[in-house]
Amino acid sequence: FQMIKGILIINNHGKPRLVKFYQSVTNEDEQQSVIRRVFQQVAQRPDSFCNYLEGSIPEWGDATRIIYRHYATLYFIFAVDQQESDLGILDLIQVFVEALDKCFENVCELDFIFHSDRVSYILDEIIMAGMVLETNINHILSAVLEQNKLHAGSIKTITAPTSAQVTSAVVQAQKISGQLLSSISNSMSSAKR
Repeated sequence: FQMIKGILIINNHGKPRLVKFYQSVTNEDEQQSVIRRVFQQVAQRPDSFCNYLEGSIPEWGDATRIIYRHYATLYFIFAVDQQESDLGILDLIQVFVEALDKCFENVCELDFIFHSDRVSYILDEIIMAGMVLETNINHILSAVLEQNKLHAGSIKTITAPTSAQVTSAVVQAQKISGQLLSSISNSMSSAKR
């Protein structure tokens, strides 16, 4: 039983930037169809209208509501069941956007394109398997900060040579330069004869 059936973040031209289906939509054609229909429904509505639509996606059933917010060039769209609070989901969208804003320093559509892994991680700190895990922005940002530290540490471990590796490389370089000097010296000696 999922409270959130899917999350779609779509730009003003209908291009999906993040898609999470928590309630199974079995194949890619159906997923594309859902994305297209949801976008058409929210994009044709003026921003002055309310941010709720009732049961208009057959793949998710009749008891589905679409709750969305339009920020600049992106629509943040949540498909939820009837038990969810409309205002609660709008608040959840706001928490997600604020977390993104803090992590990317004024999030924009390009962040969704070039840092999709980080965006997905932030969303996974808030929602997992269609269930809300966390709504406290400080806890979310703390988890993201910890993940960033782990990531930075793993990169440092992968790219930074150990002191033994540096010493070995220096010794190897000294051997090679010694061999080169010896070879040059031998060549010069044989040329003089």
